[in-house]
Amino acid sequence: MSYHERRAWVLMRNHVHILIYPEAPLSRITKAIKNFSARRANAILRRAGQPFWQDESYDHWVRTPDELAKIVRYIEANPVTAGLVSHTHDWRWSSAFADRPDRPGGLSYL
Repeated sequence: MSYHERRAWVLMRNHVHILIYPEAPLSRITKAIKNFSARRANAILRRAGQPFWQDESYDHWVRTPDELAKIVRYIEANPVTAGLVSHTHDWRWSSAFADRPDRPGGLSYL
């Protein structure tokens, strides 16, 4: 996968960022992600029937390769900006960590 086809994601303490290439209506994708993750999170928290996600979401269409690169950097830098780690690849719940070239199966996009 080239950098221009890059997907990115990061799971933070109170929100999630994902960069995808949708092949279904975005509302369907968002609903599926929120339903699945809310059920799992509520099970981990040993609670049921309680809302987990806010109703809002923000979506944006990427129009240029430069904008794509900027968005990937923004997403993967979120844990650094929040002061949780010093380097993007240190946050275990992110595409930056998953794609580390030193990890088995890791990829380098640069």
